[in-house]
Amino acid sequence: MERSGKAKEYFAQKCHCSQAVLASFADEFGITEEMALRLGACFGGGMRKGEVCGACTGALMALGLKYGMTAVGDTEQQLIADGYAKRFMTEFAKQNGSYLCRELLKCDLSNEEERQYAKEHGVIKAVCPKLIENAVILAEQMMKESE
Repeated sequence: MERSGKAKEYFAQKCHCSQAVLASFADEFGITEEMALRLGACFGGGMRKGEVCGACTGALMALGLKYGMTAVGDTEQQLIADGYAKRFMTEFAKQNGSYLCRELLKCDLSNEEERQYAKEHGVIKAVCPKLIENAVILAEQMMKESE
């Protein structure tokens, strides 16, 4: 199964978008699915506040595993990772209209009434799988650049 399909399957099994994206990359970086699910656990729904989309944060964690510094003080590698993060966020927003959860869903999940509306009207199921797919594909494209 392709990575984006795997991520959408995680999401369909009730994982947060952040967990779904990061877990789809677990095998690539030698972390367990359990570890990826734990790492991504607090980032869904824009960190439960409608902020940065969890699919983005999952992808940024994967990009960090690929490009992040491995030694304290390795500012050169940190600048490389920062560049990928900035490019990812810019391109994700360009493709999807925003990188903020509340703007993407047109609902603020930090508001109980709006969160309930989103659940009752299938907003999350309708919107998030495509965002998850886009985040995975974009992160994959960026990771292939250095190969």
